[in-house]
Amino acid sequence: METALQDDWVNRVDRLSNDNYLIVDDFLSEENLWGIKSYFKGMREENELQKAGIGTLSAHQFNSEIRGDSIFWLSKGENPFIDYFLQRMDELKENLNQLCFLSLSGYEFHLALYPRGSFYLKHLDQFKGRNNRLVSVILYLNENWMKGDGGELKMYLEDGEKLIEPIANRLVIFKSDLVEHEVLPTLKERYSLTGWMLYQPPGLGFLLG
Repeated sequence: METALQDDWVNRVDRLSNDNYLIVDDFLSEENLWGIKSYFKGMREENELQKAGIGTLSAHQFNSEIRGDSIFWLSKGENPFIDYFLQRMDELKENLNQLCFLSLSGYEFHLALYPRGSFYLKHLDQFKGRNNRLVSVILYLNENWMKGDGGELKMYLEDGEKLIEPIANRLVIFKSDLVEHEVLPTLKERYSLTGWMLYQPPGLGFLLG
């Protein structure tokens, strides 16, 4: 079983290396997906989500004409289902380091809620002068998502544009410094668990955005 799992990651990382992005459907068990969604609901009911900004440090600002989501930063030890997801991200990080010769030393993840009518304009997941985000990761949590609901991830690739529907339990991975992307306007609330694999020099700490 361990060998099969390792072979599966080899194939996935190969696709990521060749295409600059990767889509994995049915990433978690139904139990783990339900646990994350339940935790998300609890954080929202407790008003723990905060409006997301753009930029970092002194350049950090809020601009709803560019980005309209609200977020909650995650850490290990706060919920067993979140912990399981982060364990899977540790597995991804180690495979990327071994197979792509990266030097990933950590990651950062948050819950993200896009209210109806919100969006995020075209951007790279890199800050000016800060290039420690190497791989972007999104897990969608939207049940019964239908065509016409909006909220697609639009990626700008070398061979053209690609639209990805944010359906539940779909994991999307792409290279943070190469793939420009945007979140199209959503016609109903859109939920995800989003983050980045980091090359994190000592003392750099969390980046906002």
